[in-house]
Amino acid sequence: MKRLAVERGLAVFQPANLRSPQDIARVAAASADALVVAAYGLILPPAALQAGRHGAFNIHASLLPRWRGAAPIQRALLAGDRESGVSIMQMDAGLDTGPVLSRHPAPITPDDDAGTLHDKLAALGADAIVAALADVEAGRACPVPQPPSGETYAAKIEKADTRLDWRQPAVALERAVRAFRPLPGAYGLLDGEPAKIWRADVVDGAGQPGDVLEISDHIVIACGESALAVSELQRAGGRRLSTKEFLRGHRLSAGARFS
Repeated sequence: MKRLAVERGLAVFQPANLRSPQDIARVAAASADALVVAAYGLILPPAALQAGRHGAFNIHASLLPRWRGAAPIQRALLAGDRESGVSIMQMDAGLDTGPVLSRHPAPITPDDDAGTLHDKLAALGADAIVAALADVEAGRACPVPQPPSGETYAAKIEKADTRLDWRQPAVALERAVRAFRPLPGAYGLLDGEPAKIWRADVVDGAGQPGDVLEISDHIVIACGESALAVSELQRAGGRRLSTKEFLRGHRLSAGARFS
């Protein structure tokens, strides 16, 4: 949006937040028909919500009220949801609590990660907001209050969330690998040093959680239930490598352990 605005000679205003009266006044001075928010990360103050003639609208990457909050894409993948989507929401003072103009579902495939799902929803959201704004301008929009049940909260992703707990079932760890790809990456400790796990599949296997059970084209690691076959990983300071490439430079034997 900024690149397009600069190319068209439009003014670009990038305040760190919208808390100061001067910032609010500058937004209001634009006399916008509507404000549109996408992945903004901050709650707009009431004065900003009222700065547009029709109010403010959020392109939210979930089917509200499921996954209100900062990380709906990652939380949907972690939970094993089979469906995500985009909600066009009229913003109020709450956290993603406003009435919804439209919902647009999208399937989550077994291969989706945070990057592919983000791109899928971004394209869906772009079309959805254009249609929603046309309805608002024409007086056809009918915002519907969110239902009182089904609410879940998509908390911001912290570094502690990205460390793999090998006591969990392998299916949960495989979801985490996809949820944190391409950023920031799920990781475990190998020989006391962080190792990011970029690609992995659930396979049969049993052992003490974290134990390396097999080394071939994959590194098979025991989990609380079943095992994880890692096919791409990265040591601290290194680059992402296939397991074959990784093992050429890092001697590893069955009996090694991830923690």
